[in-house]
Parts: sequence; C-alpha cells; structure tokens
Amino acid sequence: MIRSMTGFGRAETTGAAFTMTVEIRSVNHRHLDVALRVPRALASFETEARKLVASRVDRGRVDVAVQLTPAAGRATQQIVSDAPLAAEYMAQARAIARDIGVAGDVTLEWVLERPGVMRLQDVDPPDPASLWPALADALARALDALVLHRSTEGAALADEIAALADDLAREVDQITARAPAAALRREGRLRDRLKALVGDVTRDESRILIEAATWAEKTDVAEELARLRAHLAQCRAMLDKGGPLGRSLDFLIQELHREVNTIGSKADDLEVSQAVLTAKGIIEKMREQTQNLE
Repeated sequence: MIRSMTGFGRAETTGAAFTMTVEIRSVNHRHLDVALRVPRALASFETEARKLVASRVDRGRVDVAVQLTPAAGRATQQIVSDAPLAAEYMAQARAIARDIGVAGDVTLEWVLERPGVMRLQDVDPPDPASLWPALADALARALDALVLHRSTEGAALADEIAALADDLAREVDQITARAPAAALRREGRLRDRLKALVGDVTRDESRILIEAATWAEKTDVAEELARLRAHLAQCRAMLDKGGPLGRSLDFLIQELHREVNTIGSKADDLEVSQAVLTAKGIIEKMREQTQNLE
C-alpha cells in the first residue's frame, strides 16, 4: 500500500476517573520525526509512545498531542488551608507593629494572600498503572485513523504519478519516432553547408559520410531513450508493488531528469526539443507528487 506523508487521526478513551484524547497530525519530512506533547502525568510513557508511532509510520513529521481530562463532574483539585501558618503570620505581623510603634491590626485579606496559607492540591490523581493501557489504546486507534488517511491520499498520488509516467512515455515515443528523421536532416544540412563552401569543386563523398557519421554519433540519443524506457518500467513496477517508496521513487525521478537533460543537450531538431521541454515539465510534476509519498 502506498501512503502519503500527510494525514490526521484522532481517538478518545474514557475511563471512570478521566478521559484521554489523542490527536495526530503528520506532514512531509525527509525522515521520521516524532514530536510528543503529553501531560506531566504521562511523561514516563514517552518512550513507549514513540515506539508505537514508529511501528506504524515510516516517514514524515508526526505531531502527537495528548490531553488528559477528569471525568464529567469529577473535581481534580481542592483548596487546602493552613490555619497554624496563618496564625503565625498574624502574630509576627502584630509583633513587628508593636516594635516599630505602628497602629492598626492585620486584616484577613492580607493573611489569606500570604504564601502557603491557601493552596490548590490534586484530588485522587489517576493511578499510573491505568494510564498506559488507556494511552496505548487511544494512540493505536488514532494511528489507525492516521494511516487510513495517509493510505487514501497515497492511492490518489500513486494514480497521478502513474498517469504522468504514461504522459512521459508518450513523449519518449515521440522523440524515438523523430530521431531517425532528425539524423537525416542533420546529414542533409551538412551536405548543403559543404556545397556552399566548395561550390562546384568535386567533393569527397567519403569525407562527407565520415563527418555525417561523427555528427550522428555525437547527437545519437538511442542509449538515453533505452534508459528512459527502463526507468519508466521500473517506476510502474514500484507503483504496482507499493510500500514505502518515496525515497526510491525520488531517486528514480532524478535519473529520468538526467536522461532527458542529456537528450535535450544533444537535440538538433525543433520537435525533439519541444518534446524534451514537455518531458521536463512532466518529470517536475512527478517530483512534486513524489515529495508527498512515505
């Protein structure tokens, strides 16, 4: 199965004391890069979570966000007061006032604002033993959704690349068909140039043939066309086989571009040059689509 590197997945697990939500987003990247954002209570499970993601995704930037919220109607924190500490604050404040001769008394508002007098405290935090099974379940189902999304988009990309490969094959056929005629035109132009140079002076026909053969050898594109067809056959085979082929296909497209460039540098025919330009545009589209594949 061919997959894109972009996708989204979400899953939620609800327990008696909490609800865990996992959202995963992935985008293009040269390698697998997993970024986790988890609550502090789940920090100890980051290594296991990364391994689970890596077991399902081969390539791409994967952002995983986990939220841990209390069950509906369940308080997670309570207010705790420290009356002895408040009394100590009051006593010390009154003593300082007497010592420096300041009138007045300590207010309740001032006492409540002192550090440690009032604080928030967690109420019945979730049992750590119950967190990993919940996280593993939600993460696995979110990954299922992500992989499905990536597979659907990957199939569409593969169809587009296959169609572009067919377009490129047609341009290769056109260049192949035009190449013999282009060679004959080159030989004719060579004869015309020699005739213009020497006029009616007797010409050495063997010399003309040697020059024409040398020119033909320098501009022959048969080998490049053969390699192009081989690369296109390999491209179709890779698309049929499926799997993580983004890197391999990207390298193959570089080879396609190299061969077409060589043909363009040898081209001495308008129609061949036009076909080369069209082929380059097709290869660039193939490259753009391949950049999205896993």
